[in-house]
Amino acid sequence: MIRCEWGLKGIEALRPRGSVLVIVDVLSFSTAVDIAVGRRASIYPFPLGDHEAAKAAAEKVGAMVAAPKRAAGGQFSLSPASLRDLNPGDRLLLPSPNGSRLSLACGDTPVLAGCLRNAKAVAAKARALAGQGDIGLIPAGERWPDDSLRPAIEDLIGAGAIIEALEGEMTAEARLARDAWRSARGDLDALIGDCLSGRELIERGFEIDVKLALEREASAVAPVLREGAYVAA
Repeated sequence: MIRCEWGLKGIEALRPRGSVLVIVDVLSFSTAVDIAVGRRASIYPFPLGDHEAAKAAAEKVGAMVAAPKRAAGGQFSLSPASLRDLNPGDRLLLPSPNGSRLSLACGDTPVLAGCLRNAKAVAAKARALAGQGDIGLIPAGERWPDDSLRPAIEDLIGAGAIIEALEGEMTAEARLARDAWRSARGDLDALIGDCLSGRELIERGFEIDVKLALEREASAVAPVLREGAYVAA
């Protein structure tokens, strides 16, 4: 069965029954992970907020620490564009408020990072890992100022693209996500560029990150979380 539930509560609901969980944070964690892993780097997810703890965790695994906020000018950060300069074998600890936190909440369940760039590759790997078991899609969403979940259409659409590629029995929630993808794909650039998350990035000067996230099926990489790091499956 293919299932789809939002954010941390969705993970808590699906973790006991899911054979695989797929974190979908299109703008921008999952896109950043895809680009980094596509360059044969390893990405260590880490919750945003405690820079000293992040430094200690990075030293433990021999990783660099990404900037705690999206940055440009040659500094590695949550900006997918900044990770295009990673080299094979690089290790980067990547703090983020959504994708990293969700990745680390999945317990012993296999975890993949999916986005519009790698939807088919992630679907194929999820199916291979799950066998006849359930596959859970987790649209990450964003956070309101009070730290409550802000549903994000780009993550629902991204989950739907993966669900479409999975082609299996699905819950009503998963079917709705798939139908959102089918409805949006003909006007995807305009929709994502004009959604709240897209506008925020463009207004802050990170239009390139939106463009990278919209490169549908540009990647054949399925990032899987192993021993604390996303690597190529």
